[in-house]
Amino acid sequence: MSDPKATLKQRALDYHEFPKPGKISVESSKPCTTQTDLSLAYTPGVAAPVRAIAEDPANAYRFTNKGNLVAVITDGTAILGLGNLGPLASKPVMEGKGILFKRFAGIDVFDIEVAAPSVESFIETVVNISPTFGGINLEDIAAPHCFEIETALKARLDIPVFHDDQHGTAVVMCAGLINAAEVQGKRLDQLKLVCLGAGAAGLACMRLLVTMGGKKENMTLVDSKGVIHSGRTDLNAHKQEFAKATDLRTLADAMVGADVFIGVSGPNLVSQDMVKSMAAKPILFAMANPDPEITPDQVHACRDDALMATGRSDYPNQVNNVLGFPYIFKGTFDARAKAITQPMMIAAARALAALAREPVPEEVLQAYNLDKLEFGREYILPKPFDPRLIEIIPPAVAAAAWQGLEITSADA
Repeated sequence: MSDPKATLKQRALDYHEFPKPGKISVESSKPCTTQTDLSLAYTPGVAAPVRAIAEDPANAYRFTNKGNLVAVITDGTAILGLGNLGPLASKPVMEGKGILFKRFAGIDVFDIEVAAPSVESFIETVVNISPTFGGINLEDIAAPHCFEIETALKARLDIPVFHDDQHGTAVVMCAGLINAAEVQGKRLDQLKLVCLGAGAAGLACMRLLVTMGGKKENMTLVDSKGVIHSGRTDLNAHKQEFAKATDLRTLADAMVGADVFIGVSGPNLVSQDMVKSMAAKPILFAMANPDPEITPDQVHACRDDALMATGRSDYPNQVNNVLGFPYIFKGTFDARAKAITQPMMIAAARALAALAREPVPEEVLQAYNLDKLEFGREYILPKPFDPRLIEIIPPAVAAAAWQGLEITSADA
């Protein structure tokens, strides 16, 4: 019998190699078949938009693709679940991100893999190429320097900068948790929560959850060395934000009586005994990819009252960033916003949560070969191929951007 993993590996390699290497290409959006077309596309006609942009930089949004072009940029230090394999090895992932932007939101992407010898040189590279783009999507950059990079770029650029591993994950996780708490009869502000993983994704998830009503004092974060408590001397400033005085030291300690487990760490780190020790009607988001901290089968074998989500498409309740970043950028571009703010991310999360409570269209059922799908323990997030996402999420994000602009203008 053939090895399914070996078969998948070969299929993936063939997919990326044939009929031509890679997954994305550049296409002309204007005709260029006649001498007249050529004179408009290039010299002498191109001089007109050049002069217009030189007179007013905002004209770049009228005469070029800047307003619909995202740079997906990485240094390759944290590639999916594969670690620091360098910028060149990250290129298939960045091309894949480009496909998702285009497929789900119609946004164009240039993937940029940067061999930067330092954080400062990476920042300077992004700043120097930023005039090309309408937005920057940082990707697969390891913590803690991802925080420094994002902060610096937001301060220096007048276009949106978004680290998807942080904020995209946080938006979709929070949307799912809103609905999971509803299904399980729990309140966000009362959830006793354990987060395994205190890197970019884990910290962003907790920060956004706090802004949406979660209580920091109810959150216990755990990293590779155990519970993040105030007695530890090895914590960076980002982890110290969530350090608290507690006698808990291990993941097993923290799981006792917990309502929620959020996993953004690695495979097989949660045992069935830990799950058994959780509170009634527990919620588990085991989001490590490709192998979760614990599988739904293992959870359901020991708890019949649990609600389970993972990062995988072959289980119900996939926490998938594609539900977030294409539509967040689309709404940002529609509003011509210069930044992606917390209110915009909260709007995206709430809109996602609300959409999952609506009746599911027949075309979605057909796309997933399902007879029925309704809000409940096995459906707390919309499916990625739900055509309503593009209709619902970008307007919610744009509205939040416009409201923020109005507030800023009123304060000026």
